Amino acid sequence: MSLESIDYIIIGIYLIGIALFGIISGGKQKTTDDYFAGSKTIPWWAVCFSIVAAETSTLTFISVPGLAYLTNLNFLQIAIGFLLGRIVVAYVFLPAYDTGGLKTAYTYLEDRFGKKTRSFASIVFLFTRIAADGVRLFATAIPLKLILGISYPTAIIIIAIISLIYTYTGGLKGIIWVDVIQMFIYLGGAIIAGFFILNLLPNGFQSVIEAADKAHKFSFINFGFEGGLKNFFSRPYTLFGGIFGGMFLSMASHGTDQLIVQRLFAAKNLKDGQKAVIGSGVIIVFQFAIFLILGVMLYAYYGTLNVKSDEIFPMFIINVLPPGVSGIIIAGLFAAAMSTLAASMSSLSSSTVLDLYFPFTKKEISEAKKLKISRLVTVVWAVLLIISAVLFMDSSKAVVEIALSIASFTYGGLLGTFLLGIFVKKANQPSALFGFILGIITMIMVISFQLVAWTWYTLIGVIATIIFGKLFIVFQRKK
Repeated sequence: MSLESIDYIIIGIYLIGIALFGIISGGKQKTTDDYFAGSKTIPWWAVCFSIVAAETSTLTFISVPGLAYLTNLNFLQIAIGFLLGRIVVAYVFLPAYDTGGLKTAYTYLEDRFGKKTRSFASIVFLFTRIAADGVRLFATAIPLKLILGISYPTAIIIIAIISLIYTYTGGLKGIIWVDVIQMFIYLGGAIIAGFFILNLLPNGFQSVIEAADKAHKFSFINFGFEGGLKNFFSRPYTLFGGIFGGMFLSMASHGTDQLIVQRLFAAKNLKDGQKAVIGSGVIIVFQFAIFLILGVMLYAYYGTLNVKSDEIFPMFIINVLPPGVSGIIIAGLFAAAMSTLAASMSSLSSSTVLDLYFPFTKKEISEAKKLKISRLVTVVWAVLLIISAVLFMDSSKAVVEIALSIASFTYGGLLGTFLLGIFVKKANQPSALFGFILGIITMIMVISFQLVAWTWYTLIGVIATIIFGKLFIVFQRKK
């Protein structure tokens, strides 16, 4: 793998420039509200773009084109579900949160059930996020290691430190404005790569259509009824599995995960938050369409190769694109990664401080000291993310997939607990905790025995949590 001097210069300027931009755009923070919520001064469209950037990691940037290269456009069914889930978040979750005093997604659980439920939800979030984002950090370090010829730990530390610099100094406001830039960089990189492929093909997009038509690459809808009920639930990219799976996964990630909810709290008001989350869903559909069509273009260019699907796009970037363009697109790859990583550091810190530390400390703490503690905790989580990423250095792909599925089976219990609080008036703290814990245990069993495809995880977890929570209420009444 080799790049020209111009590529190294572009990548270096980008990494340094984005850190400086985050510091400047974040301004000066005086309180934890400034640091974790941007003082609620950020326009809805910036929050919208930041949400998209935060949920788009290196794995998305590389894997989605590879998925279309290997299969077809069926993944778009999940993207449609993502949009529907955000509409539910906008009109069900955000009004429930709109009390003016909420600092994290889990503050609602304390208001509705009690401190134990809030603390448990926060701890589940922390363990889930540190595992999943450790994998993402390691995945981002792979191209940097290959480009610079350095070790994986060194590459991991470089990326983590750059993300930490503007997270530590600029707070959420700095992160959001950096995300706005990063979203356009990685999307622009994907689009530029697509134009180069079209120029390299003998008949441009007509060559793509011809190659894709023969291999059924433009297949969008898959009802999944072939092979009976077992195959229906074992295939991830079917119409019902994709839409319902994507819908409930998006409801969990954008309605109960502090990584995204933290951004929605930064919007000026409820209406702006609703526009931001729905707008992000519309952009996500177009974004996945771009990544998937790029994968079909790569198929038209390469045909069938005996390589891993995730290697196709990086191979094209390094071996085919001209000097300078490779640097821009690799910068886009880092943009996708660092936006997620910075978001992870901030959300982990905010949940630790606001959910677990401040509510249980009996000391009176000044705003200046609170801010100092918050920044210190951000550094601690950055170190833990580095350690998590290093632990995955020798992992096989199967282990990576297991780590990335953690969010799916914990999301079901988390979302189910929130829905229990919103829709079941008689639910109390014991029933919520009982349902939450058994919902997670149910998903551990479902995943361990590989009973269904991953797109069904969240929905099954939600159903189990609500059923167990309601059963607890019934038995509690009989005593």
